[in-house]
Amino acid sequence: MSTGQKLKARAEQVAGKAVRKVAHAVHKDTLAAKGAALEARGRMRGAKEGTKGAFKRR
Repeated sequence: MSTGQKLKARAEQVAGKAVRKVAHAVHKDTLAAKGAALEARGRMRGAKEGTKGAFKRR
């Protein structure tokens, strides 16, 4: 997994979590859903890069 993609995945996770928590605090359900989607996209990007790296080693 390249360092740039790894950082991008982690940044999406952190940003999504922050957006989600702030949106819940101010009772904005639509924004909370967008934050959750951003966080999930970061997790999926990280999983994709992880599996890509696992197959390269074999």
